[in-house]
Amino acid sequence: MTAPLAFGFLVILAIWIPGATLAEEPAPRREAKLPAPLIRAHAHNDYEHARPLLDALDHGFCGVEADIYLVDGKLLVAHERNKVKPERTLQALYLDPLRHRVKANGGRVHPGGPSVMLLIDIKSEAEQTYAALRTVLQKYADILTEFTASQTRTNAVTVVISGNRPRETIAKETQRFAAYDGRVPDLESQAASHFIPLISDDWGNHFKWRGVGPMPEAERKQLNGLVTQSHDQGRKLRFWGAPDRVEVWKEQFDAGVDLINTDNLAGVERFLLEQISAGKK
Repeated sequence: MTAPLAFGFLVILAIWIPGATLAEEPAPRREAKLPAPLIRAHAHNDYEHARPLLDALDHGFCGVEADIYLVDGKLLVAHERNKVKPERTLQALYLDPLRHRVKANGGRVHPGGPSVMLLIDIKSEAEQTYAALRTVLQKYADILTEFTASQTRTNAVTVVISGNRPRETIAKETQRFAAYDGRVPDLESQAASHFIPLISDDWGNHFKWRGVGPMPEAERKQLNGLVTQSHDQGRKLRFWGAPDRVEVWKEQFDAGVDLINTDNLAGVERFLLEQISAGKK
């Protein structure tokens, strides 16, 4: 068969065969559904997930936690010193991706969403590590919340320092790109909320209930009291070490605990969306 006849035969065949075309139309592109920002969801030890930061953001989280060590002048992210890797820097895992997201999303990590908290837990020596951290954070001033003695200028990302915190050094700074993570005894201090905007503590220091059976009424009253005291002072409240169970999430949610600390990203996302759909906040 000659070339012209062959081409004509193919055209007739394409027309004759039902549904056949010479070139399939590409399927219309679907926009990826963005997760709802969950202001009360906090990713504990976030760096241990398969995709640090990104997994949490994909579940709508507005709080992530990174442990850091100062090693040979680098801020390396890991839970233990013997697990650090030179490529897993605070900048590479968190600050650079956050800046990229902020630029791509019109000035926020989640489009139109609230400020996202980056809780940095200092594991190595406090003073030297914070000095290195302060220098690094200054390079990201365009996306970071700024603190002074009397004012908080909220930006896309709010850094709070936990772990080995050089309290006096941080308190003396007239301009900071990080705040101080307090403990329950700090509720009895006169520290400004611009210095200590967050109170974090070990659940086990205050409650014996582990999520099995009803929460004792005395402990529920104590939990509500800590929430009220924190909020009256303009601070948020978080507990680490709480059992990662729906029952415990529910008690914290109902009491008004601001950040529900979890390793179970999908579970807390599902739980919070259920509360929102039920008209709770």
